Amino acid sequence: MGVFTFVCKSKGGEWTAKQHEGDLEGSASSTYDLQRKLVQTALSADSSGGVQSSFSLVSPSSAVFQVIIGGGSGGGFAAGGGAAAGGGGGGEAAAATKEEEKKKEESEEEEGDFGFDLFG
Repeated sequence: MGVFTFVCKSKGGEWTAKQHEGDLEGSASSTYDLQRKLVQTALSADSSGGVQSSFSLVSPSSAVFQVIIGGGSGGGFAAGGGAAAGGGGGGEAAAATKEEEKKKEESEEEEGDFGFDLFG
């Protein structure tokens, strides 16, 4: 199982990413394209199984992107999704993030209702 964490920054309309504790990097004009390129870059380094990814904006011009390759398919990984959408090409990423959040909610609903409400 490979875990690849990237620090992403936007400057002048271009997003760049460098791997935290590694040599992988990439760049693109939008966060959506950057995520696609970084997944391909991570797959070129480790193609041992399925791919999970998480993109989280830290500020409008910086983010953290994590790619996990391999491992079980049992929902053992949960990370904060990019709830805030910044400017500069974030529309595509916001749509992708909303779709990912919907899938997470659906998968959580499938895990079952145990008949109690934590907050009620």
